[in-house]
Amino acid sequence: MADQSASQETPAAGEEGVVGVAGRYAAALFDLAEETGALAEVEADLKALQSSIDASDDLRGFLRSPVYGRDAQMNAITALAEKASYQALTANFLKLVAKNRRLFAIEGMIAAFAARAAKARGEVTAEAVSAAPMNDEQVKALRHEIERQVGKAVNLATRVDPDLLGGLVVKVGSTMIDASLKTKLNRLKTVMKEA
Repeated sequence: MADQSASQETPAAGEEGVVGVAGRYAAALFDLAEETGALAEVEADLKALQSSIDASDDLRGFLRSPVYGRDAQMNAITALAEKASYQALTANFLKLVAKNRRLFAIEGMIAAFAARAAKARGEVTAEAVSAAPMNDEQVKALRHEIERQVGKAVNLATRVDPDLLGGLVVKVGSTMIDASLKTKLNRLKTVMKEA
């Protein structure tokens, strides 16, 4: 990965409150799941929920929209939890999040929970964002390279962001390696302006 720029990961403007809310809710759920011995089940439920969100623009829009009232959010999240057969702790947590009108931060809660669970297992959490979906071999090779660099097992999450145009952005803990075409073009644009 030549020509990489490493920088500290910081929340975008306006996201700091979401990050704090997500972290607090995730920490509370993690502690409860650990106490009740349901850590693996809750983690699996949240992973399935994130897959559902990734697969449905409608669901993502619903969760983020302030238009829907508390009752509509409660009814929808209850139906989703029942249909997916989530563990009772997961279902109750989702209902609480909906009741408190915090569904807009659910993806952050899922990510924070996964990070805490990975840390408890001694893993490092990493996220790879690419312009196009990566195949299994590419994900495996990337995970292997990150594990070689950090010297620990890596829990790698991947997602697609077509705005990158090409290349890859990898976040490992608080370090970001940005080898995306979009960033390279922006750097070139800045250099051209200075010339």
